Formats: sequence, structure tokens, C-alpha cells
Amino acid sequence: MCLKTRIITSTDAYWDNREAMDSVEKAKKVIKGAEAVLIGAGAGLSASAGFTYSGKRFEKNFPDFIKKYGFGDMYFAGFYPYETWEEYWAYWSRYIFINRYQDAPKNVYQDLYHLVQNKDYFVLTTNVDHCFQKAGFDKQRLFYTQGDYGLWQCSKPCHYKTYDNEAVVRQMVAEQEHMRVPSHLVPRCPVCQEPMSMNLRSDSSFVEDEGWHAAADKYQDFIHCHQRLNILYLELGVGGNTPGIIKYPFWQMTKENPKAAYICINYGEAVCPQAIQNQSICINGDIGEILKWL
Repeated sequence: MCLKTRIITSTDAYWDNREAMDSVEKAKKVIKGAEAVLIGAGAGLSASAGFTYSGKRFEKNFPDFIKKYGFGDMYFAGFYPYETWEEYWAYWSRYIFINRYQDAPKNVYQDLYHLVQNKDYFVLTTNVDHCFQKAGFDKQRLFYTQGDYGLWQCSKPCHYKTYDNEAVVRQMVAEQEHMRVPSHLVPRCPVCQEPMSMNLRSDSSFVEDEGWHAAADKYQDFIHCHQRLNILYLELGVGGNTPGIIKYPFWQMTKENPKAAYICINYGEAVCPQAIQNQSICINGDIGEILKWL
């Protein structure tokens, strides 16, 4: 059995909804009283911040690729088998630039930071857009499980190291013409000369470098140190693609600790199992709007 609470996006309508108002007020008290907060963030959080992958934002930045191939969104276009590396990196450099090196249109991440900045917090996220650090979150309290748009790796991979791509990506965006980057900018592995690829977990070639393992250890330490305390598991925008990373562990850890609380904020997918319903608050609505109310 799953529990749902509907939040209306209109402020006036929202405050007319007594059940929804009660949920937000309860969430305020839980957050205030928590000794620690473990944030689990998925794609819905960045979508609420304005990092959408289709519609006007896609049309504005990729009109030439849309015209040539008929793409409907950024995600699908990223997997297309382009004929040349020059065209591949023309697409991906723009993709990386707007989703990693530009700021999100809305201050959702900043609002979240202000909510927890004085708490003992840690962030576990499947997002790869670096929004947490740009909003002020402590780098030592972040674990990006699925990679980072700002990193490259050997596509083979011949070694387990990642490389910062900002300078080259900006150069690719500035110098590309006719949907091509200059050939000399196509990235190659400095060890084996194979093509570089994004450090994103899409298959078994994903590189977990020293930084990834250090963050994983810090996450496990945080869980161990707080497993019997009054901890809040705050899940934001996590869908059903990878529930084993955030959602299911959060449910399990809440169930195992009677002092724990679980809050899920998600548009259309705010649910919890019956086993933890007395410890849970599920709010169905736009994360950015709800964070403002909180």
C-alpha cells in the first residue's frame, strides 16, 4: 500500500487544502527537530529548478540538430550514433555547457541549502549536473553516484582516472561550425589514445575514480554514525529508474530506526510503503514551490 498527499501548485488553492497544509506544517516540525538530514535527490529536483530536457530549452539550444534529425529531446539525441566525432562533440559540448556550466534558471537548490545548511546533512544524488556545489553545499558532504557532466574518462577504459572538461568544452562551444567541432578538439585518452567518453554510468565501462570512492566512504560513514539517531531521510524528485540507489534504501533505513522520519516530495510520485506510514510524510507537488513554503 502507498500513501499520497496532493499539493496544488497554486498558492491560494494550496492553502484551501487542509490536508496539504497539515503535511507541510508537519514536515516543518520534522525538519526542525531532526538531528541529521540525509538528502536523496533525483532528476525531479533539477527539473523543478528548470533543467528540462525538452520543450523550449531544447529547441533554443539545438535547432540545427532538431532540423536535421527530428530529435524530440536532449536525452534521446545524446544516444544517437553520429557519423563523426566532430559532430558527436558538437552536440555533447553544447549539452554539457548548458547542463553543467550554466546555472539553473530557478533557485530551488539554493532554497534547499538554506533549509539544511545549519543541520548535520549529507547528500546522495543520481544527478550529474553539479547543482549542489553551485548552490553552496559542502563538497565533502556530496556523493554523485552516477558521475558528473564535468568529467571525461577513457571510453575503453584503460585506466581509472577522470579528467575535468570545462576548458575544452567551452572551446568546443565557441569554435564549432556547421554542427562540427574542430578535429583537434576531439578528446583522446592521454594513455591509449582511444576516444574519451563522458563519466556517466550507462554501462560497465563507468569509471569510479578516487574521488568517487572517497565520497562513497563518506556516505557509508554518515549512515553508520546516524543509524540510531533522530535522522530525517529527505527524498526529492526520485523516480523509478534507479530505486535501489535512494528510494528503497531510504525506506529500509527508516523502517529499521523508530527514531527516523521519511519525507518524500515529488510531483506525481510521492509514495511510501505501509510499513513506514507512521514515520512518513509524502507531498505530491512541485519541489521548488514546496521548498519555498517550508
